[in-house]
Amino acid sequence: MFASLVVLTLTKVKLGFVPNPLLLQELTMIANTNSNTIFAFIFKIIAPNLLTITQLILVTDTIINNIFSLTPENFDVIAYEVYQFQLKHNKVYGEWGSVISKQFPVNSKQLTVEDTDHCALFTDYSFLPISFFKSNTIITTEFEPETVFESSGTTQTINSRHLVKDVSIYKQSFFKAFELFYGDINDWCIIGLLPSYLERSNSSLVMMVDELIKASNNPNSGFYLNDYQSLKEVLLKQELNRQKTLLIGVTFALLDFAEQYPMQLKHTIVMETGGMKGRRRELTRSEVHHIITTGLGVEKVHSEYGMTELLSQAYSNGDGRFICPPWMKVVVREEDDPLSIKPFGRGVLNVIDLANIYSCSFIATDDVGIVYEDGSFEVWGRLDNSDIRGCSLLVV
Repeated sequence: MFASLVVLTLTKVKLGFVPNPLLLQELTMIANTNSNTIFAFIFKIIAPNLLTITQLILVTDTIINNIFSLTPENFDVIAYEVYQFQLKHNKVYGEWGSVISKQFPVNSKQLTVEDTDHCALFTDYSFLPISFFKSNTIITTEFEPETVFESSGTTQTINSRHLVKDVSIYKQSFFKAFELFYGDINDWCIIGLLPSYLERSNSSLVMMVDELIKASNNPNSGFYLNDYQSLKEVLLKQELNRQKTLLIGVTFALLDFAEQYPMQLKHTIVMETGGMKGRRRELTRSEVHHIITTGLGVEKVHSEYGMTELLSQAYSNGDGRFICPPWMKVVVREEDDPLSIKPFGRGVLNVIDLANIYSCSFIATDDVGIVYEDGSFEVWGRLDNSDIRGCSLLVV
């Protein structure tokens, strides 16, 4: 019986199930009183590790459940829990944090809403430079990734790699964010215009749009590579049916389509994800939006702020100001003093993405902009020495 329970427990751990802590304790007691069996000998050796793994899984499950039920009042508390967890279980981030972080060591006291200052906590966090995703394996806890997202970049740049332990967390993040900003996905027809991205199998943007397309259950939802004529016909059909439609596309493709197939869209939201990828001369955001609004007849162009290194997205409804979902926050740092972090103002953007529970939730980006007191932000461009990124937004 004891041997069977040991084998069953090990099998469940191997398959990713959480073993019952009480069962582990009982097996440990049995092993201590039956130490002459080979199974007891093996179990006593591995039991401490099994208990640690069990506790770790339970902790991460609790944090994940809390992340997507956040309120503004408890963001800082959950963020601090994630911060401590990642300092302890992310080797690269822990080493980075030990160098620059002094005020919040891993073993400092647990915080509550009452003793958490809304603006004080994250100003002392260690934010990992986004370039580390190019040169290091950024993972929290040890795992085999379910998928690896990779940035597009150019042939002259080193691409970032984001190892994702659990794709369902990413899906939960973008589905909840979409519902928050745009309502029920079943009300929409989703059309993706993502040439060059579709040619890659490791794009987080393609996965997001593909999942939104499938979840919409609309027969006209789908991807369009370079078939602009078919895209025009589908959009006009949706307009006749007064069907709410989201046309989400990379910037250069939307510009080409707007110039080649002008029309007047009344029931369609056009969303650009950024990125010229060397296809056209660089334009300011106002120039891009003017071409699209003039060509497609929409009043505003929505925008998505996301990147390979994040599992969450912020959205702009056309005024250039992005709004984060509840589990994401953007703050600013001084360009000449990266440890000087403020809750709002002008500077270089730092992102807190709590959905990055298994990588790193505290990232110092290369995007320059402004964060307003209400938490919304604008992106003005990128630091001069940063790489061109396929999903990067344009300079205002």
